[in-house]
Amino acid sequence: MHSSVKNLLSQLLRAKVVLVGLALCSTALLANPISLEQTVSVQSVTELAISNDGKHTAFVRNRPRNPYREDDGSSYRELFMVNEQGQQTPFITGDIRLGNLKFSPDNRQLYFVSKRAKDKFASLYKIAVNGGEAVQVLSHSSAIARYDISQDGRKLAFLAKPAEPKAKAELSKKGFKAEVYEEDLQLSQLWLTDLTAAELKPQLISIDANVLSLSFAPDNKHLLIRTAPTALIDDDYMASQYQLVDLSGKTVQHFATAGKLDKAAFSPDGSKVALIGSEDIHDPSAGRLLLADVGSGNITELLPNYMGHVQDFAWRSNTELDYLGHVGTEAEIGRLNVRNAKRSSLVKAGNGIITRLEVATNSPQARVLLNKPEHPTEVYALHNRGALHRLTDSNPWLAGISMPKQQTIRHQARDGLELEGILIYPLHYVKGKQYPLVMVVHGGPEAHISNGWLDRYASPVKLMAAEGYMQFFPNYRGSTGRGVAFSKLGQNDYAGKEFDDLVDAKQHLVDQGLVDASKVGMTGGSYGGYASAWAATKQTEHFAASVMFVGISNNLSKFGTTDIANEMHLVHARSYPWQKWQWYLERSPIYYAEQARTPILIMHGKDDTRVHPSQSMELYRYLKTHGKVPVRLVLYPGEGHGNQKAAAQLDYGMRLIRWMDHFLKHGATTLPPHQLPHSDNINVLKDAAENNAVNDNKDAA
Repeated sequence: MHSSVKNLLSQLLRAKVVLVGLALCSTALLANPISLEQTVSVQSVTELAISNDGKHTAFVRNRPRNPYREDDGSSYRELFMVNEQGQQTPFITGDIRLGNLKFSPDNRQLYFVSKRAKDKFASLYKIAVNGGEAVQVLSHSSAIARYDISQDGRKLAFLAKPAEPKAKAELSKKGFKAEVYEEDLQLSQLWLTDLTAAELKPQLISIDANVLSLSFAPDNKHLLIRTAPTALIDDDYMASQYQLVDLSGKTVQHFATAGKLDKAAFSPDGSKVALIGSEDIHDPSAGRLLLADVGSGNITELLPNYMGHVQDFAWRSNTELDYLGHVGTEAEIGRLNVRNAKRSSLVKAGNGIITRLEVATNSPQARVLLNKPEHPTEVYALHNRGALHRLTDSNPWLAGISMPKQQTIRHQARDGLELEGILIYPLHYVKGKQYPLVMVVHGGPEAHISNGWLDRYASPVKLMAAEGYMQFFPNYRGSTGRGVAFSKLGQNDYAGKEFDDLVDAKQHLVDQGLVDASKVGMTGGSYGGYASAWAATKQTEHFAASVMFVGISNNLSKFGTTDIANEMHLVHARSYPWQKWQWYLERSPIYYAEQARTPILIMHGKDDTRVHPSQSMELYRYLKTHGKVPVRLVLYPGEGHGNQKAAAQLDYGMRLIRWMDHFLKHGATTLPPHQLPHSDNINVLKDAAENNAVNDNKDAA
């Protein structure tokens, strides 16, 4: 593209052409607010790897597609290297998607998985750390999912599903497309090959289970794998186990745990395995740091009664490891001696929200992924005494964006329980003035909001702050980050005290003189969508507008249409619908549809398997039939439990803002137009590009 066209498009972006027709004109009075298109186009680091010697750091940067200018599709994921001085080297960039980075044991090569050029499936590649062209290592009969390389560099183990039968495509052409629900799923299989061979010939290792992860033991003769009985997501969540197998697939040790599991890693000598697991089968989220003895299989908890949530860890030696914990709305890194349980603080809370920790095995070098209210996730160097040094800047233009005040606040629920959340002030906040409030409720509910970068298509924080909104992200009871007991407080109480906490949060902000009680809206996705539906029906007197995303409206039908029914039973409901039909019905927003007076915008991905789109359709039909409140249903084809593509994200954000403006700011009582100005925006960009092309030709002449 010619530079003059790029400049014009940049100017149009600053002018926020994409928001034509929306009631956002007040932003023109601000120095440099962010636009919605900028919000959904923010780049961030999604993956990180460090070489064994600590000399090389690789990372993947997520680059969303440009709405209106590029065809629809998933974000691109580009490969970069960065040194200790923050000097970045692009390695593989452009319209590509890659990931699963691993350095070779000799630190000379970087491996990754990508579907490139004429690849039929995602294949394994490598590229020299000093640059050059990427070379394909292995292309398989199906996509390579995860992989690991033995520490001697001689063996490659990887996971892949069985190849599709050759007749399937032909049968499909003839119309034979029947799907046998939950029985057509293929198990992920374990494969092994010799990297020193002239021709790689992977051998299937017989494992009678769905293999979810793998890693070589330091002796190069064993593999640590996590398996589940079936390929169902419910079994991944609630029925997986770690086991040690030899290279023939024979189990030599089994690590018995209960509940959800996450990362696991060998100590350098291979005698121990640290892993992130659960306190028990009813623990909502894997966040306990456990230590397994390879010889005996015995498991102990390394941080008993930890009042936080362990997100990641890395071995420093055979006796020490660093752990990353989220505590409340902040993050910390501690160092732990596994022999005597002594621990010390390496990075104290309040230095940013760290989400990933990588330590070089033969060097004190370490890297983390970290975000703050001012910027999304970036690469930081972590020095041995805990100092953090930023290495990447994926969005230098953010330095010129006006940033609102963001802070953690605490308040009490009606029963005296202390709660907390993140409050974002209007950009030009005036003390003593009351503002409209949008409450953004997280899903799960086994999740938590941290005091970091919160701007997303479903929560355009800085744009809404520029528009004069107060915003609050509550960590209601049942959230993680405050220990297991707190995360269990919402169990067996769907929409009970957990959603009363949201009303109490609103009242606290009203009592503080910050919020206009008559102009409070709620939004959220998944369980946050459930809260938004509850706010519009059962709690309708407290909220003036609601935007529900991939949310729950009927707990009876939700159980029968979700892919995580067992997880719902074990870590949320603690009962089955048939044990108390009426209770489940009365904890469903549809039960209160007749009394609803809160205008609600319902949005849902048409391909959602977690919360079936029928949940949104049910609430819409109930409210539409009663006819007592404005309601609209928007479905997104090709999207699942959350919008992944830029156009769908932009469309969602535009509808969210317009809905809140319409009913909170303007006090409307009827629906706003259902159309958005997408065609106008595309035409403006096309006309601008054509005019510049004509001018460029005149200049050349």
